[in-house]
Parts: sequence; C-alpha cells; structure tokens
Amino acid sequence: MSKQWVNQAIAKIEADFQRSADTHLIKLELPQLTGIDIYLKDESTHPTGSLKHRLARSLFLYAISNGWVNENTTIIESSSGSTAVSEAYFSRLLGLPFIAVMPATTAKKKIQQIEFYGGRCHFVDKTDQIYAESQRLAAQLNGHYMDQFTYAERATDWRGNNNIADSIFNQMQKEPHPIPAWIVMSPGTGGTSATIGRYLNYQQLDTKLCVVDPENSVFYDYYINGDASITSDKGSNIEGIGRPRVEPSFIAGVVDEMKKVPDAASIATMNWLAQLIGRKVGPSTGTNLYGVLQLACQMKLKGETGSLVTLLCDSGERYLDTYYNNEWINNNIGCTEQYDLELQHFNSSGCLGKL
Repeated sequence: MSKQWVNQAIAKIEADFQRSADTHLIKLELPQLTGIDIYLKDESTHPTGSLKHRLARSLFLYAISNGWVNENTTIIESSSGSTAVSEAYFSRLLGLPFIAVMPATTAKKKIQQIEFYGGRCHFVDKTDQIYAESQRLAAQLNGHYMDQFTYAERATDWRGNNNIADSIFNQMQKEPHPIPAWIVMSPGTGGTSATIGRYLNYQQLDTKLCVVDPENSVFYDYYINGDASITSDKGSNIEGIGRPRVEPSFIAGVVDEMKKVPDAASIATMNWLAQLIGRKVGPSTGTNLYGVLQLACQMKLKGETGSLVTLLCDSGERYLDTYYNNEWINNNIGCTEQYDLELQHFNSSGCLGKL
C-alpha cells in the first residue's frame, strides 16, 4: 500500500470534515409540556443528508488506517440507502469504485443519490441476503466490504472528539435543562446508540439512553431475553432502522430502556412533526420522536421537569414515493388513525391518548 495515498486520502476526508459545520439542535415549541423541553439534533443537514454521513466518514478513516483500503480498492457496503449514499460520496472523494448491496424495495430517491455520487446499486430480494452477497462481491472483485453492522460501534471515538453525543452536550450548555433526562435513538447498525451510551457512562452523566425499535426488528427482543441468535423472517418497514438479526454493533449493556414502536405510530408521528416544523422528515425520525413523547408524557404525569433529545435522521424528501404516498402506506403500513388521534390528544393535553 502507498503511504502517500493513505496520507492524501485521510487529508481529503479531514478537509471535508473541516469544511462542514455542525448540525443544528432544534427546540420544539410545545407549550403543553410545561417545564419539559424536547430537542431534535438535525442530521439531515450533512452534505449527504443524513446521520449516516458521520458513520461513513468514520468507517473510511477506520478502514484506511487499518490498511484495508488502498487506491485500487472497490468499496462494497450492505445498506438500505442512507449509509450507501454517504459512502458513495466518500468513495467519489477518494476516486474509488463503490457498490451498494440493498433490498430491491429501497426508496428510489436514495438509489438516485447513490448513482449521483458515482456508485452502483446491486439489489437482493430479501433484507437478510445483503450480508452474504456483499461478502461474495468483495471476494469476487478483490474489494473491501465496509460492513457497517460490525464496525459502526468501533469506528467512532465514543469518548469525545466531536462525536454526536459530545456535540449534543456542547449545544445544550445554555438551555434551561442542559443535562438531558433522556436521549432517544433508534438502532440501525446500533453504532450511534453504542456511541451515545458509552459517552454517557464515560462522562459520568445522569442522562439515560432509551432505544426505540420498530416492528419486525430483533433488537428489542434481544435486549429483553439476551438471545443473540434470534432472527426475523421479515425486514423492518421503517427504512434505515430495525434489523432481522442482532448486529454486532448493537451494545445492549449501554441501554437504560428499550421500547417497541408500532410502524403506524412512526408514520403518524413523522407526519405530526412535519406539520409542526414545516418540512418533511424521514420515518425513523417518527420512531424516535414517538418514544420521546412517551417519555415526556411519563415525566409530565410524575410532575418532573427536564429535557429530552433525539435525532432528526434525514429529510422526508427521500421518501415521497413511499412514506409520503398514501397508497404505499395503505399497502405496507396500514391505518395510522389510532396514533393520529393520540397525537391530537397530545396537542391539547400534553399526554398521548385517544380522544
């Protein structure tokens, strides 16, 4: 491997980071929650439009520093879209070929974005086929399988160094409740929740981590019963989060509480938030925020005050043909009326419930 290429590659990635401002922390205006403040870390403002930009940067630095990637390496990744978009961006930055192995049901907008950055999409029929197919392609092409699901938790420095948790606490310093009662995150690889949970423990903070899992994902079941061999025959309907197997990057020991969020609740909350802030958000943000609202309601009923933080993972513009398409919702998610009513009740009372 050329030491000169390694130096130049890392310098390009670091320069790209230096050009990028931190993402905003948005405070929601919710007067029905007196003394309880909710914040969204808006990861949609990264150059590639999602939280996964952070992960892709870390994975490239990790792989290059380990000597796994050189100037002739084809990059292969298993991804339902957002990680692949971000890795395609960094592959183009370094002049490397990129192939994303993804389910055929991936949103068209994400496919277009991967191709915009010069990547190629390789489709499989079922979500659980992405791992073996990525390994096969890497062997066939003498490339490198990035394997976000294994390396996400170890590629990011969880102690600080401007990771997402460090950024949140720096931005919260002047808020009424600067130390959040809860940070809420949904797991895709599990890497972000691992980073946040480890940071909270390492920095000796009182903030608790709640991880919210969608339907057809096994992370919640693993957290409850400890069986790492559990699998699901069906993939998650909430793109970007939830997995049919327990991924190596999911670290259950750093999680204080887990909740299972119905898909219909995720979509209802996604639409509720879009109306509140005046722009579309992705479905995983709906999952995150529904968990936040549940915790906020519990705090309200107990007479507690404090702050809660979650992530706005990506923009809803990527999902116009799916999660913002009524026909698609009817065919894949079903009726959201129960949760629409809960959120209407929340608007007036500050508590989730049916009218």
